[in-house]
Amino acid sequence: MKAKTSFVCQQCGAVYAKWVGQCPNCSAWNSLVEQIIESESSKKSALAKGQVSGKKLDFVKISTVVPSDAKARLLTEFPDLNTVLGGGILMGSVSLLAGQPGIGKSTLLMQICAEVAKKHNVLYVSGEESAGQVKLRAIRLGAEAEKLSFAASTSANDIAKTIESGEFDLVIVDSIQTLAMDEISSAPGTVSQVTNSGNLIIRAAKSTDTAVIIVGHVTKDGTLAGPKVLEHLVDVVLNFEGDRYGGFKTVRAVKNRFGSTNEVAIFAMAENGLSEVQNPSAALLAERTNTDGSIILATLEGNRPILVEIQALATNTNFGYPKRTASGFDINRLNLLIAVLERRTKLKLNDKDIFINVVGGMKINDSAADLAVCMAIASAAAGRKLGEDYVVFGEVGLGGEIRSAFRADQRIAEAKKLGFKHAIGPATIRDKFVIPAKDLRETLIKYVR
Repeated sequence: MKAKTSFVCQQCGAVYAKWVGQCPNCSAWNSLVEQIIESESSKKSALAKGQVSGKKLDFVKISTVVPSDAKARLLTEFPDLNTVLGGGILMGSVSLLAGQPGIGKSTLLMQICAEVAKKHNVLYVSGEESAGQVKLRAIRLGAEAEKLSFAASTSANDIAKTIESGEFDLVIVDSIQTLAMDEISSAPGTVSQVTNSGNLIIRAAKSTDTAVIIVGHVTKDGTLAGPKVLEHLVDVVLNFEGDRYGGFKTVRAVKNRFGSTNEVAIFAMAENGLSEVQNPSAALLAERTNTDGSIILATLEGNRPILVEIQALATNTNFGYPKRTASGFDINRLNLLIAVLERRTKLKLNDKDIFINVVGGMKINDSAADLAVCMAIASAAAGRKLGEDYVVFGEVGLGGEIRSAFRADQRIAEAKKLGFKHAIGPATIRDKFVIPAKDLRETLIKYVR
């Protein structure tokens, strides 16, 4: 029998029979969440009679429990991805992989399946593609392993039952937004379907010690679509980021119960699939020409030091309001740095359109990128350039002071390895390789020439 559902406002608790965009009671937008209505019989609790339902839990001494890490992990063909996962895919773990359409999620998963299926039974379940479509991808990637099986299904009940059979060591579910439970009448992709389908699959995976990777869609702003509770239920949440049309792609763990969230795997897409980039710094700087507005930043992707080119372009605005555009850098941070430049260095930027680009499709979230961005803007506005042998890093404060950077020794080591002679960085670093920068204004006057 189909379960009845209602829509409950998460702000005021009002209940409605159907979904509306704005709650009529409290006027909150997009606050209605679908929930299953319990039957009258289930509401009659024994607690009203002074009794407690349930049974005594089966418990064990913690000293006798075998740690999960003691079990063999499923290794992929990508060493860096294994590191992101904490050493490989843990048996009994449930991972959630999210990424924008076309970025290469299915390609990555098929390559993982091909490697794991050399020794283990693997099932690829797709609710979006047919067997013929998946076969074409498998041929292109050379993933036709004997122990790799395929099933096309959108039934969460059927998938969970298959996992409970214990026949497979790894199951791929592509994707959670296409699944539906028989007991719920709402369409696939709704809050109730995603939450309950995810719960059903997770329970099946834990009961049989089967590793499961679930694919999730993302919203326009790049966040994982669906209820936030799904991220709390799974063990690992992986974000697949990058430019879908070119450049490098990164896989990072935003949640990992079995390893660090500071690691990152960097990939490049080719005809035969994804491949790990062993030396991303050299690849990013291979086509660089030293012009005004070009600065080399020593940054970190997780625990890995990378040198990346920051490009800036400053042109006279044709309108009353200057335009600020950033690709691969936070636009709010850019506006703040422009304000610091105007106030602390007396650089006139209010009549210029400013464009920032991080080469290679990389996305920089490092606070130590501030100094490089400021120097790139100043270089573009003045039409002057920095020497070819310099790399730059350091955080810029609102007073124009240059603050310390995290793991400076790794940044310096990467710059030395690629043949750079000097680094402009915080004055707190005691290294002859680093030219100390205390103040933003003095640094621009001295080195942007």
